[in-house]
Amino acid sequence: MTAGASRGGRPDDAPPDGRAVSDVLGHGTITVHGRIAGSSNATLLVTCSLEGLELAAVYKPVRGERPLWDFGPGLHRREVAAHVLSEWLGWCLVPETVVRVDAPFGEGSLQRVVPEDGESHYFTLRDEPAWQETLRRLAAFDVVANNADRKSGHVLLAEERLWAIDHGLTFHVEPKLRTVIWDFAGDPLSSAVREDLDRLVGHGPPEGLADLLDDDELLEILRRAEALLSSGVLPFPSSERAIPWPLV
Repeated sequence: MTAGASRGGRPDDAPPDGRAVSDVLGHGTITVHGRIAGSSNATLLVTCSLEGLELAAVYKPVRGERPLWDFGPGLHRREVAAHVLSEWLGWCLVPETVVRVDAPFGEGSLQRVVPEDGESHYFTLRDEPAWQETLRRLAAFDVVANNADRKSGHVLLAEERLWAIDHGLTFHVEPKLRTVIWDFAGDPLSSAVREDLDRLVGHGPPEGLADLLDDDELLEILRRAEALLSSGVLPFPSSERAIPWPLV
């Protein structure tokens, strides 16, 4: 069965139910198929199976992380935190992602593989009118999440919508925004984005983030949201270091 298949007779390319996906990722039997080439950290392709439903997923174990000077171990928790924040905001930008302690190579994150076409990425999608509202929302998300590594290839077209992946380098307390999504710099925030960010600031950190991030990181999410609301526009790059390499 493919990543979009289920026992209910749904077409293979139909997006699966989110709750069912979380159940399979969180409790299903994991089979490792191999390492995904080109990743700086150990990134494994697996399938998760539970009660007749099988999903392809990306598994990022803690023990496969390369040490970084600015981010401590446990990048997998940031992957999950990005999904939690995106879902809470109602933006649904990040595929279903969970922490699995009992995975084959130890604790790590599991993220559903979305059936993307293998050709599309930010630079091929940014000029299409159909995607510009979503890309502006993604740019705002990266500001709030303080994404230090938004490459073009981290934006995928699948299931007739856009998805964002690879969020291990997020939620640092220091300013770290590095992204290729600068084409919308200076654009005003939409009223919908403003309402969602205002709700975030008023509510406080979403439930579930406290188990994934520390107190200072939670506080900075709110501060970045407040600053973005105060400016009212998407930011401009502050320096050449605001652009990641490689770009794709």
